[in-house]
Amino acid sequence: MNVLFLSSEVAPWSKTGGLADVASALPQALAGRGHRVTVVSPHYASLDRSRFPTGRTGARARVEVGEGRPVVFEVFEAARGRVRWLFLDDPALFGRPGLYGEKGVDYADNGLRFGAFSVGALAAVRALGEHPTIVHANDWQTAPAVLLAAMAGRPRAHTVFTIHNLAFQGLFPRGVLRQLGWPESLFDWRSLEFYGSVSFLKAGLLHADALTTVSPTYAKEICTPEHGCGLDGVLRARRGRLRGILNGIDSFEWDPKHDPALPHHYDSRSLRGKARCKSALQRELGLEETDAAPLAVSVGRLTHQKGTDLLLDAVDDGFLQRAQLAWLGTGEAGLEERVRQLAADHPGRVAAVVGFDEALAHRFEAGGDFFVMPSRFEPCGLNQMYSLRYGTPPIVRATGGLCDTVRDAGPDLAAGNGFVFGPAEPTALRAALERAVAAFGRPAALEELRLRGMAEDCTWEASAAQYEDLYLELESSRGR
Repeated sequence: MNVLFLSSEVAPWSKTGGLADVASALPQALAGRGHRVTVVSPHYASLDRSRFPTGRTGARARVEVGEGRPVVFEVFEAARGRVRWLFLDDPALFGRPGLYGEKGVDYADNGLRFGAFSVGALAAVRALGEHPTIVHANDWQTAPAVLLAAMAGRPRAHTVFTIHNLAFQGLFPRGVLRQLGWPESLFDWRSLEFYGSVSFLKAGLLHADALTTVSPTYAKEICTPEHGCGLDGVLRARRGRLRGILNGIDSFEWDPKHDPALPHHYDSRSLRGKARCKSALQRELGLEETDAAPLAVSVGRLTHQKGTDLLLDAVDDGFLQRAQLAWLGTGEAGLEERVRQLAADHPGRVAAVVGFDEALAHRFEAGGDFFVMPSRFEPCGLNQMYSLRYGTPPIVRATGGLCDTVRDAGPDLAAGNGFVFGPAEPTALRAALERAVAAFGRPAALEELRLRGMAEDCTWEASAAQYEDLYLELESSRGR
């Protein structure tokens, strides 16, 4: 099949979260199964072109918008594996420091930016002679491509729309329709209107031939009022088109046996290198270099959704006398300050790196004894799977994809691959942390727990096969 994969970010060129990793790994897994895959993403000014170069194709994609000049995207490409990687460049739209905004504030014209990008992506592949049979869009930024494909009439490519996080909906004032030159008739509750705004996400939910989300449990959760973010009714109406396909991880990029970011390497046959990685991470972060205390690490956005406040409220002086804690990430200003303050109050026991460094994230995964991920909701999550692969048992809340990947070890550590707690409450998280500290005092049982995690198959192979089956189902329905 000929698959067009649209994403607003793709690693290693651009990344703010897990979407970039998926947009890198899934297309490669599909190409490995024999399909022709083209990925299209914006050519942001922040791309590190010295490390990950892109070159001009000579093609341009012209997009007529409703106001001002037409947008003319220049099409760039990159060479990497069997996938064709294309990038659309327009300095006025993407020549900025951020992908979606700066200093926690979204760009005011994101509706125009990504609406025009969605149109331009379809035009660019036509200009290059590509004729996709499947258009696979991801999250609100590329959802308009699904709508445009539906409006084009048949024959056309089948469309798949993947929800990576329903909480981000791409909401804009009604005037964005005029900006983009789209018909006012779309401002209707049966189309794009959502409580007085235009919802790009709703375009994907309503018009895609198939809907997917990134874990089976999250697929069930988003059909409920608790997790549906106001769109649970739409999702229940389309439940027959919705399925949950668990994300995988890039097993080449995340491999403690060969990872170039690590000072020492290890695998399931010998974990000695992991202990050395812990010592090296303690030195790097200014923590007390000791084997006597477990090191719990957390990597990700410092936000309410990720449960950063739950972890802050769960740890106390008593816990920090027996264990160490290290954070890596950015997020809400108030939580960033609380994390910094906790580190300042407990030198040698708590470290806080407020920022993001991809190589350091790898060292956190390898150097930690446990990985803490107390999310209030989590569509899939990748860090818990990285942790399993690196022999770092995760401590997670029972929600979304965390339910589908982490199984509780139980009181005797004889089963499962991590530690799971239920209510989104500090006391429940504290109990899970205490269970992990107790497990640290049982080295033989803890090593078995680590090895069970490392034996999990978290690769993209099974997931790519499920997407392939979905594409084939859509193709077999053509003409019926």
